[in-house]
Amino acid sequence: MFIETLITEPIHFFRIVVIVIFSITLHELAHGLAAMSQGDNTPQQTGHLTLNPVVHMGKESIIFLCLMGIAWGQMPVNPSKFRSGKLGNILVSAAGPLSNLALGILFIMLLKLFFNPNLSGLLSVEFLYLAARINLTLFLFNLLPIPPLDGFHIFSEIFPQLKPLQYNQFGLFAMMLLFIIPGFGIGISRIADLFIRSGLAM
Repeated sequence: MFIETLITEPIHFFRIVVIVIFSITLHELAHGLAAMSQGDNTPQQTGHLTLNPVVHMGKESIIFLCLMGIAWGQMPVNPSKFRSGKLGNILVSAAGPLSNLALGILFIMLLKLFFNPNLSGLLSVEFLYLAARINLTLFLFNLLPIPPLDGFHIFSEIFPQLKPLQYNQFGLFAMMLLFIIPGFGIGISRIADLFIRSGLAM
């Protein structure tokens, strides 16, 4: 279990927790701001236009993150209020993953600007690399066309025949299958590593 890392590698544990909470909070806030730009004031009405991670993640998600290393967030939106239903849904759904992509690129830039192998502690080269890796992994994972991930909402607007899958057990089964497949998470992380190395080489 991930909580064991608190004993074996406490600095690594707190790095991951801080980065994931920060990244998911901005991910959900990006959804909310995009929804507001499309005419939906639901995020504002529900008090979700905030940087408070408890509002976006809930206590259960934060606890699960500390125990298992897995977390989630939620941004309430009302697609019926979007000025353009299809385009609005695509833009709002894409805003979250794109925020993680932007954060990943930002951390890569910081790595290039402030690279110092002698730095240690919470804020270090390892921290910046891990932050870039986690955000790029979140970007790639959330674009998978599986409900309830953002990628499904994007692809189901482009291919409406996918929409019925949102209302059956396909999403739950597919998500469970992803976590069971050996090396799936490692594969996405390696793609993120490749992106980071390419960015540092530029």
